[in-house]
Amino acid sequence: MAKRPAKPLPALSWLEPRLRISRILSLCSLAALAALIIVWNLFFIERPNAPGMGAVAIICIALFPLLIVALGMILGSEKTHIWACILINIYFVHGVVASFSPTQAWLGYLETLFSVVLFCSAFIHTLWSFKYKRKLAGEP
Repeated sequence: MAKRPAKPLPALSWLEPRLRISRILSLCSLAALAALIIVWNLFFIERPNAPGMGAVAIICIALFPLLIVALGMILGSEKTHIWACILINIYFVHGVVASFSPTQAWLGYLETLFSVVLFCSAFIHTLWSFKYKRKLAGEP
């Protein structure tokens, strides 16, 4: 079987704005997801047995995976964007399950939307970033 020739990489002028947009989109969706989790747990969940600090503890636990990847994403690490794609599946599943609730379905829809946007933008950012670095290294 003959080896196919490699596809040429896109030009740097084509990759640079797309890298910037995908990074901004992934950071904005990460911030939106974190804000949604905080607002959801503070204002839309009733905890008659654990008022006050119970909500804070649940928020800290829910935000922990996002905080793990937040610093690397802010610094622009491609590997962190890959890990964000893996970790965001937790929030996607939670959003889908929460969307079956009759009273808080819209919060589940929002969480699912933000997690899908974060997944797609982080994945595309990683893909274009590796292509950008290959192009800078001199590949045709």
